[in-house]
Amino acid sequence: MDYLLFDHSEGDDGVGLFEAMASVAPVRAAAVEAEIGQVLAWAEAAFPGRRAPVEAGGEWDADLHVEDDGHGPAPRRTWTLSVVGTPAFCAAFRERFADAIA
Repeated sequence: MDYLLFDHSEGDDGVGLFEAMASVAPVRAAAVEAEIGQVLAWAEAAFPGRRAPVEAGGEWDADLHVEDDGHGPAPRRTWTLSVVGTPAFCAAFRERFADAIA
């Protein structure tokens, strides 16, 4: 990963949260979107059909926010990706994306 660097935290119940933010000039937007797509595609392939809120019985879920700051001489686009999962999902995520976790 060149743009996403995840912070990781866990609750007392073992449910984990991985959060990453990337902010780039619009010319690099496709590269960030490709990395986000890679993460989500891996999660769906590794835990197929199990995306739902963990509190509702899901294995993992994700939330993505995109914001454009088109003002000034250097416009930017910022993505915030949050991925939450059960202990089994988190262990697999850490193994797969070890180089992208702070």
